[in-house]
Amino acid sequence: MKLKAVLTIAGSDSGGGAGIQADIKTMAANRVYGMSVITALTAQNTTGVQGVFPVSPDFVKMQIDSVFTDIRPDAVKIGMLSQGKIIEAIAERLNFYKAENVVVDPVMVSTSGSRLLEESAQKALVDILMPMAEVVTPNIPEAEILSGMKIVCSDDMEQAAMKIEQQCGTAVLLKGGHSVSDSSDVLCEKGKLTWFKGRRIDNPNTHGTGCTLSSAIACGLAKGMTLEESINTAKSYLTLALESGLDMGKGSGPLDHCFGLDFSVRQEK
Repeated sequence: MKLKAVLTIAGSDSGGGAGIQADIKTMAANRVYGMSVITALTAQNTTGVQGVFPVSPDFVKMQIDSVFTDIRPDAVKIGMLSQGKIIEAIAERLNFYKAENVVVDPVMVSTSGSRLLEESAQKALVDILMPMAEVVTPNIPEAEILSGMKIVCSDDMEQAAMKIEQQCGTAVLLKGGHSVSDSSDVLCEKGKLTWFKGRRIDNPNTHGTGCTLSSAIACGLAKGMTLEESINTAKSYLTLALESGLDMGKGSGPLDHCFGLDFSVRQEK
């Protein structure tokens, strides 16, 4: 059996709820073969980020080379990138290998408020990496940084998504999970706006939702789905992972990425 392969390029979350760990769990649950390039190590748990240790750009390149020269990914999800030099290294290698179905989740600030992307690296992210993507997936706080405008309503979301699309020349899925009433997202693709309605799940444990959604979108693209199909499928998966109601840790806990899997041990007869 041959599975579609998806590469995640992101930071490691020692608490297991976000970053590389969330991505790999999402890929396994969505039946693709997951691979990873680690851009940073974080000391992190459900209560916050205690430290960040970036990986060198040269070693990031080496990891990308190792993946592409053996198991070529059908899609690439990019998450936490702490430094401009790392962004430049990733863009150069992905361009060299002509990577397909790239999903960029512009992780800038953690849910707990810790800055994960150096301010000096923002320009490299917008100018170099985001234009290579099939879609970028900012949440409201990230979209406010990228668009330079305050977002308080759905009209603001549409305006910000259009502004970011004009900036980077690629489709933008602006996630509404930080809004008060619902979790609907808006896609701006070639100037066309499409809303993906979502209901708010009564679950305070939302650590890693952004990583999970963008990874699930990459899984759909790898399988040959359209962007809209990939988003719909990813949102359904995320909703079920939230509804499962996993409760771990002292802060905002992780999702139940493998809610549908049965790991019962088989007894040999």
